Amino acid sequence: MKVRGERECQDCGTRWRYYETGSIACPDCGSIHSVGIDEQTEHTDAPATLDLTPVRSRIDADSTREIADAAAEHCREYTRKRGFIDAGELRPLTETYVAAVELQHVGAHLSREMRVSDPTERYFYELLGGADDGDRPAVEEVPADLRAPFGLAMAAAVENYQRDVRTYLDDTPDPTARQLSGRIRDHRKRIEALDGDVDPADANRLVHATRDLGSYITGDESAFVRAENWLAGIGDGAV
Repeated sequence: MKVRGERECQDCGTRWRYYETGSIACPDCGSIHSVGIDEQTEHTDAPATLDLTPVRSRIDADSTREIADAAAEHCREYTRKRGFIDAGELRPLTETYVAAVELQHVGAHLSREMRVSDPTERYFYELLGGADDGDRPAVEEVPADLRAPFGLAMAAAVENYQRDVRTYLDDTPDPTARQLSGRIRDHRKRIEALDGDVDPADANRLVHATRDLGSYITGDESAFVRAENWLAGIGDGAV
């Protein structure tokens, strides 16, 4: 959406940046009577930090199912707030965001399971341990029974980023970027059609291609070739 980023409180005169607070309420007096004093700018992001410390603190007290459910909810709240256009600028698809989407899907899956295998439990706790710093287990470590949740998570991260890419390109047209984005979309839809049941390495390659799409749009011309190479590496069953 387009917002006026610079605001002024009509009660006390304080000025602040909406981009930093995500609220029209005055940070000094709390009044909601404020006005925008600059031009409207596309902005989809909101201030948010992923902190999984409260979830990790429950490891010795709660079951894996309960911890998985809590982790999924924490990540859901985080990803709901985050966007990729900040004051008119396209931002990258960060590792922390991708890790949060993965933990959201993996956590939701495990919270519904009656029994969890040891490799799956180890993978979940490793992901929980590093997601807020953008650290994810190697794609080679994805257990067989998390293959589908992993694939759907990568597809969701790609879709969320592409949504803002489309919005950004409405104001900054780039036919080459749109064509590349369309190819990424086709791969993403294939993953969704298969309910995420694809080679995890292919789903991960699609995330890398999407990240390089963003880099290309924001000025790194070599990123286009990198994105093409990631797409070319996707398996024979790909679109």
